[in-house]
Order: sequence, then C-alpha cells, then structure tokens
Amino acid sequence: MLTKVSLFSSKRDFLLASFAILFIATYSLLMEFNNYKRLTQFDSSLVTATLQKQYEKTKLAKSGKIKKYQVLKLKSDDDFVFYTTSKKRVNAHVGQKIELEIWAGDISFYEYMTGFYAFSKVLHLSLDLSAKNSLNVMIAHEHQDKNSTSVYQALYTAKPLERDIQNKFSSLGVSHLVAISGFHLSVLSALLFFLLKHPYKFLQNRYFPYRSHKVDSFIIIAVILLSYLLFLDSPPSLLRAFVMLVIGFILYDRGMELISTQTLFLSVILLLALFPRLLFSLGFWLSVAGVFYIFLFLLYYKGLSKVWQFVLVPFWVYVLMIPYSIIIFGNFSVYHPLSIVWTSLFSVFYPLSIFLHLIGFGDSLDVFLKLLINLDTNATKIALDAKWLAFYVILSLLAVWKKIFLLFTLLNALSIFIYAVYQIT
Repeated sequence: MLTKVSLFSSKRDFLLASFAILFIATYSLLMEFNNYKRLTQFDSSLVTATLQKQYEKTKLAKSGKIKKYQVLKLKSDDDFVFYTTSKKRVNAHVGQKIELEIWAGDISFYEYMTGFYAFSKVLHLSLDLSAKNSLNVMIAHEHQDKNSTSVYQALYTAKPLERDIQNKFSSLGVSHLVAISGFHLSVLSALLFFLLKHPYKFLQNRYFPYRSHKVDSFIIIAVILLSYLLFLDSPPSLLRAFVMLVIGFILYDRGMELISTQTLFLSVILLLALFPRLLFSLGFWLSVAGVFYIFLFLLYYKGLSKVWQFVLVPFWVYVLMIPYSIIIFGNFSVYHPLSIVWTSLFSVFYPLSIFLHLIGFGDSLDVFLKLLINLDTNATKIALDAKWLAFYVILSLLAVWKKIFLLFTLLNALSIFIYAVYQIT
C-alpha cells in the first residue's frame, strides 16, 4: 500500500512556502492601506456601496423625547464595511446599490479593516436589479409566508435574516444551517458530482477515454462553485471552504496527506494572506473551528469504520462547538441538542429544496419551516466569560500534540454543555 506524502518534505520547502505567503500578505496589506489612504485623503469621499442591512433604533433626546432613526450596514465596491445612520428610512432593499458621500477622514486603519461608522449623505439609489436581487424576487414569488421566503433567500443568496428569526435559529442551534458555509458547499459538491458522473462517463468512453474523470469533474465543479461564490460576494466561511476544497484536491491528486492540521493551517494562512480582512471575521473563524474539530476526530479515530465515523462526527462537532455557540451567542434552549438531527436531515432538505424551487414548487416544504420557526423554544440567555473560550481554544490546539489534551478539551466542552442544560431546567 502506498503511503501518503507529507505536505512539506524538507525545511527548504517550508521556508519557500513561508516566504511566498509572507510576500502575498505584504502585498495585500499594502493594497488595503493604499485604499485606506485614498478614502481618508479628503474630509469626504464618494462611495458606491451595497446595502447589507437596514434596521430601526431609538434613542432618548435631550428634550426627553424618544427619537427613531435608521441604521444602515453597507459594503463598498472596494470591499470595506461601514455603518451610517439616517433620520428617515432609506427606500432601498438589501442588495441594492447606493451612491453616498461619506465623511470618514478621522478613522484609523484598524477601523477601516474591521468596520467603522461614518456620517453620510445618500446621493443616488440604483434602480437596476442585480442578478442576486432578481433571484430573491423569484424566490419570493414562490412563497406566501414572509419568514419562509427570508429563510430560502438566506440559504440561496446569503441575504441576512431578520433578527427575530436569527435569534430563534440560534436558540435551536441551527444558525450554521441557514448561514451559507462549507457545509452547504460540500452538499453542493456532492450533488454536482452525482449529476456529472454518468453524462461525463458516457462522453468520456466515446470521445476522450484518455482524460481523467476525477480531474475533469473537479475542474467543472470548481468553476461552478467559484461562480456561485462570486455571485454571493464571497462570504468568509464559503471562501474558506472553497480554498480548502481546491487545496485538498491538489494534495489528493499528488498523493499527499490530505487529512492533517498542516492542510488546514496552509489554507487559513493563505486565505489571510490574500484577504487580510478575514482576520476580523467571526464567521470565518467559526468555520475554521468546525473543520479543525473534524480533522481532530479523524487524526485520532481514523481507524474507525466509515459507518462509525459518519455516525459519530455530527455528535463530536456539536459537542466541541458548544463553547463557541454559548459563549459567543449565549442563546440556548431545550431543543438545542436536536441540531444534530436537523443537521443530518439538512443534507436531504437542501438539495431537495433547490430542486423544488427549480420546478416551481418551492413552497412544498414551507410547512416544516413554519413548525420550526413558530416553535416555542423558551430560550435562555447564558452568560459566560470570554476567558473560558480563550482557555478552550488553547486546550484544543494542544490536543493536536497529545491525546490527553483532547480528553481535557472534550471534558471542558461537556462541562459547558451540562452548565447550559442546568440553566434551562
């Protein structure tokens, strides 16, 4: 049996890769800094941005009256995210292009990279529907229920959910199913591979038997997924998953070791070098954590049969991701552990829902969504110090080194889970 080749066979290979990534990271940061200097060169700047969120807030004025105002979250064409406010509701929908004059002269480079607030003046609203907005309109036409429409738009076009639905899904432990991530990409990849397999083999046997089915299928699937990624404006978790997919296939095709922390580390470092803003993306790091714990399971339990791995991995990931879910989001309910079941069922629900929307029966599964959305969760807010999460992350990283730390990590996660269950009983 052939053994897998490690990613870096010598110190020289490691150093060359390190210098290449350092060069890419330096270039990316310089480009970002140049954009920052252009934005802050004058007191105000003209910006074209896409509306990502719009919601209402209130404040107590000096006169004692409660004043309402609109908060807008926007993403510019130069990829920076900023917030602004308006006394009146801006007559725009999520995904619409807006031209603004913004006053951002006093922001720091760190604020530019992480998101900032700026006073603004709306100059023009684009009336042209983007491809994404057109798809959202088509989805809305297939549903009578507003909440179901919102869920499917989040699933297919990464449109942000309403805050109340988002909180409901958080308490149910299924936020990761609605926010497009690597899990969705893996389901789509498997679906595309299944659809391409037999037509490709038919053509291959007739016209190009010398071609590799696996390589050609991957190239076609990668192009489709990249187009979808760009269509969605490259959500961080999906971007991470796509890069890992490409790196993983390249390593697999060259007979290198695929399931290793080196592979994950290389993917993360390369992504951060290319897109420095990902360093400040919570969604990106949660996505990385999920993959890390899958790799950790396979590192120590790769001797188990494929059936046992398939059964145990959802439980494993759920338990080890519990500290992130509770400490960061704080929502927990008695239904939260059932997310293991929802996650397993989602592998069938997701491709089936796509098919039903394509044939005009998109509302066929709305009854199940309504049951989930209208479920009385009696969610409880659980407050835990962020120091616990820092300690947990350190334990998790040490688990790569020795199995005893893996046991401590698992014990720590179970302790937090038991504490959460105790809080709702």
